[in-house]
Amino acid sequence: MILIRKALPEESEVIASFQTEMAMETEQMMLDPVRVDMGVKAVFSDPSKGCYYVAEIDGGVKGSLLVTYEWSDWRNSKVVWIQSVYILPGFRKMGIFRRLYDFIKQMVESGNEYSGIRLYVDRRNIDAIEVYRRCGMDGDHYKMFEWIRDL
Repeated sequence: MILIRKALPEESEVIASFQTEMAMETEQMMLDPVRVDMGVKAVFSDPSKGCYYVAEIDGGVKGSLLVTYEWSDWRNSKVVWIQSVYILPGFRKMGIFRRLYDFIKQMVESGNEYSGIRLYVDRRNIDAIEVYRRCGMDGDHYKMFEWIRDL
């Protein structure tokens, strides 16, 4: 059984390890584990930064994602951004992301605080793009641009 729930602060180490694995897997980028650990712990220390959700199977965390928030003046509500998605390789293609997504979507639909869900994906990550399309997400409306300084 897959249990979807808010992550606990004591799970920050496993979530940080997911992030370093994801960066290497998807972008061949070696992240500083100390910086990532501090970044994950910062979310638990300050809920305005976001909230982690995890997928638990047999008492162990097998996947996670981070939810952050964008204010939309057009909608007078927050848009939920899904970020930092990672599912352990041995647990992929089991519907874990779909369960996490459905959990977040239900949160959005349950009141007026949120108006939608967004995420970004590296255009080379074809497998993830297909998963997001099967969940009913549309990547055709906006094109994201960014500038990120090197740390």
